[in-house]
Amino acid sequence: MSETENRPPREIRAALDAHTTMTLAYTDEDGPQACAVLYAVGEPTGQSPNLLFVTSTTTRHGRALLAGDPRAAFTVQRDGQVWTALTGIQGRGTCRRLEGADRETGWRTYTARFPYVDHNERLRQAMERTDLWELRPDWLRVIDNGQGFGHRTEWTRSA
Repeated sequence: MSETENRPPREIRAALDAHTTMTLAYTDEDGPQACAVLYAVGEPTGQSPNLLFVTSTTTRHGRALLAGDPRAAFTVQRDGQVWTALTGIQGRGTCRRLEGADRETGWRTYTARFPYVDHNERLRQAMERTDLWELRPDWLRVIDNGQGFGHRTEWTRSA
Protein backbone atom coordinates (compact mmCIF):
# COMPACT_ATOMS: atom_id res chain seq x y z
CA MET A 1 0.00 0.00 0.00
CA SER A 2 1.34 3.43 -0.89
CA GLU A 3 -0.06 6.82 0.07
CA THR A 4 0.80 10.41 -0.69
CA GLU A 5 -0.59 12.95 1.74
CA ASN A 6 0.45 15.33 4.48
CA ARG A 7 0.26 12.80 7.31
CA PRO A 8 1.52 9.21 7.19
CA PRO A 9 -0.89 6.32 7.80
CA ARG A 10 -1.53 5.25 11.39
CA GLU A 11 0.55 2.07 10.88
CA ILE A 12 3.65 4.13 10.12
CA ARG A 13 3.10 6.52 13.04
CA ALA A 14 2.60 3.56 15.42
CA ALA A 15 5.85 1.99 14.18
CA LEU A 16 7.77 5.24 14.73
CA ASP A 17 6.32 5.57 18.24
CA ALA A 18 7.23 1.96 19.09
CA HIS A 19 11.00 2.51 18.81
CA THR A 20 13.63 4.90 20.15
CA THR A 21 16.81 4.28 18.12
CA MET A 22 17.43 4.99 14.46
CA THR A 23 20.41 4.32 12.25
CA LEU A 24 21.09 7.58 10.43
CA ALA A 25 22.88 7.38 7.07
CA TYR A 26 24.53 10.42 5.49
CA THR A 27 27.39 11.33 3.18
CA ASP A 28 30.34 13.65 3.50
CA GLU A 29 33.63 14.21 1.68
CA ASP A 30 34.85 10.79 2.86
CA GLY A 31 31.76 9.01 1.50
CA PRO A 32 28.74 7.31 3.07
CA GLN A 33 28.56 6.64 6.80
CA ALA A 34 25.93 5.62 9.35
CA CYS A 35 25.45 6.09 13.09
CA ALA A 36 22.86 5.19 15.72
CA VAL A 37 21.02 7.97 17.56
CA LEU A 38 18.10 8.06 19.98
CA TYR A 39 15.07 9.87 18.61
CA ALA A 40 11.74 11.24 19.74
CA VAL A 41 8.78 11.79 17.44
CA GLY A 42 7.61 15.39 17.22
CA GLU A 43 4.63 16.69 15.35
CA PRO A 44 4.67 20.35 14.33
CA THR A 45 1.18 21.77 13.86
CA GLY A 46 -0.31 20.67 10.56
CA GLN A 47 2.83 18.87 9.41
CA SER A 48 4.05 15.32 9.14
CA PRO A 49 5.94 13.89 12.13
CA ASN A 50 9.57 14.80 12.54
CA LEU A 51 12.28 12.82 14.30
CA LEU A 52 14.25 14.73 16.93
CA PHE A 53 17.78 13.65 17.82
CA VAL A 54 20.74 15.08 19.71
CA THR A 55 24.26 15.33 18.35
CA SER A 56 27.08 17.83 18.40
CA THR A 57 28.31 19.65 15.32
CA THR A 58 31.77 18.28 16.24
CA THR A 59 30.73 14.70 15.37
CA ARG A 60 31.26 13.46 11.82
CA HIS A 61 27.52 13.28 11.16
CA GLY A 62 26.89 16.67 12.81
CA ARG A 63 29.55 18.30 10.63
CA ALA A 64 28.23 16.56 7.51
CA LEU A 65 24.62 17.61 8.10
CA LEU A 66 25.55 21.19 8.95
CA ALA A 67 28.09 21.85 6.21
CA GLY A 68 27.06 19.52 3.45
CA ASP A 69 23.95 17.84 2.15
CA PRO A 70 21.24 17.92 4.85
CA ARG A 71 19.48 14.93 3.26
CA ALA A 72 19.72 11.66 5.16
CA ALA A 73 18.28 8.16 5.09
CA PHE A 74 17.47 6.07 8.15
CA THR A 75 16.18 2.77 9.44
CA VAL A 76 14.44 1.86 12.68
CA GLN A 77 13.96 -1.72 13.93
CA ARG A 78 14.14 -3.93 17.02
CA ASP A 79 17.16 -6.15 17.57
CA GLY A 80 16.83 -9.92 17.64
CA GLN A 81 13.93 -10.41 15.23
CA VAL A 82 13.27 -13.55 13.20
CA TRP A 83 12.68 -13.06 9.49
CA THR A 84 9.06 -14.29 9.60
CA ALA A 85 8.12 -11.49 12.00
CA LEU A 86 10.65 -8.87 10.88
CA THR A 87 9.29 -5.36 11.16
CA GLY A 88 10.97 -1.99 10.75
CA ILE A 89 10.94 1.39 9.12
CA GLN A 90 12.95 2.82 6.25
CA GLY A 91 12.91 6.52 5.47
CA ARG A 92 14.63 9.57 4.08
CA GLY A 93 14.28 13.27 4.61
CA THR A 94 16.00 16.52 5.43
CA CYS A 95 17.83 17.38 8.65
CA ARG A 96 18.19 20.77 10.26
CA ARG A 97 19.64 21.99 13.52
CA LEU A 98 16.94 23.52 15.69
CA GLU A 99 17.40 26.93 17.28
CA GLY A 100 15.35 29.33 19.38
CA ALA A 101 11.68 28.50 19.94
CA ASP A 102 11.91 25.44 17.65
CA ARG A 103 14.68 24.03 19.86
CA GLU A 104 12.72 24.74 23.05
CA THR A 105 9.63 22.98 21.69
CA GLY A 106 11.70 20.08 20.36
CA TRP A 107 13.61 19.78 23.63
CA ARG A 108 10.35 19.39 25.59
CA THR A 109 9.30 16.60 23.22
CA TYR A 110 12.72 14.91 23.47
CA THR A 111 12.84 14.98 27.27
CA ALA A 112 9.24 13.74 27.50
CA ARG A 113 10.38 10.68 25.52
CA PHE A 114 13.58 10.33 27.57
CA PRO A 115 12.70 11.68 31.04
CA TYR A 116 15.92 10.35 32.57
CA VAL A 117 17.73 13.25 30.85
CA ASP A 118 16.03 15.74 33.19
CA HIS A 119 16.50 13.50 36.24
CA ASN A 120 20.29 13.50 36.02
CA GLU A 121 21.71 17.01 36.45
CA ARG A 122 25.06 16.23 34.83
CA LEU A 123 23.44 14.56 31.82
CA ARG A 124 20.85 17.33 31.46
CA GLN A 125 23.55 20.02 31.43
CA ALA A 126 25.63 18.10 28.88
CA MET A 127 22.61 17.54 26.63
CA GLU A 128 21.56 21.18 26.84
CA ARG A 129 25.00 22.22 25.54
CA THR A 130 24.75 20.03 22.46
CA ASP A 131 22.60 20.47 19.38
CA LEU A 132 19.05 19.25 18.81
CA TRP A 133 18.23 18.24 15.25
CA GLU A 134 15.06 17.57 13.33
CA LEU A 135 14.83 14.99 10.56
CA ARG A 136 11.70 15.74 8.57
CA PRO A 137 10.84 12.64 6.56
CA ASP A 138 9.51 13.00 3.03
CA TRP A 139 9.30 9.23 2.42
CA LEU A 140 8.62 6.38 4.87
CA ARG A 141 8.15 2.64 4.46
CA VAL A 142 7.11 0.13 7.11
CA ILE A 143 8.02 -3.50 6.47
CA ASP A 144 5.99 -6.03 8.49
CA ASN A 145 6.60 -9.68 7.62
CA GLY A 146 4.20 -10.61 10.44
CA GLN A 147 1.39 -9.54 8.08
CA GLY A 148 2.86 -11.57 5.21
CA PHE A 149 6.33 -11.80 3.71
CA GLY A 150 7.31 -8.43 2.26
CA HIS A 151 4.17 -6.62 3.49
CA ARG A 152 4.80 -2.91 3.32
CA THR A 153 3.07 0.39 3.76
CA GLU A 154 4.63 3.45 2.13
CA TRP A 155 4.03 7.15 2.52
CA THR A 156 5.34 10.13 0.55
CA ARG A 157 4.84 13.66 1.87
CA SER A 158 2.79 15.75 -0.53
CA ALA A 159 4.38 18.95 -1.77
